[in-house]
Amino acid sequence: MCSQSVFCGKDKYSGQCFEHRRMWIVDRIKLLSSISNIDVCAYAIMSNHYHMVLKINSTDDWNEKKIYAYWTILCQLPKVCQDFMKNEAQSKPVLALVYLLADKYKKRLMSISWFMKLLNENIARQENIEDEVTGHFRESRFKSQHCLMKELY
Repeated sequence: MCSQSVFCGKDKYSGQCFEHRRMWIVDRIKLLSSISNIDVCAYAIMSNHYHMVLKINSTDDWNEKKIYAYWTILCQLPKVCQDFMKNEAQSKPVLALVYLLADKYKKRLMSISWFMKLLNENIARQENIEDEVTGHFRESRFKSQHCLMKELY
């Protein structure tokens, strides 16, 4: 049986313990929630999958520099954006591209799909290094259910 059937906990077939992987998920969730505009309201990590309750917030107070600062933690910025962050002079067409890219990254930082991509991709890389294999560790895309929540007073 492949170790992929048990992501966290002890594999009853091989006897291997993968409990340390639970912290990979917790640590990545903490990082992503600290820089994205998505709150993690709750999560539960089982041996072969996890559940999360997520809330998307507003980014009204985010400017281009803040967006790029957050995005840089996750991914490398294009050179025009790096130059913008260094306050280097740029032409109007280049600035237009900088603002367009900022809007694109802002949308990604508010996207549950991107949140899950950045979570799962990182975890898969760590697992593959540890197991000395390549490929995906999730068989299917995440499933999402919209929840309506009332604030309690």
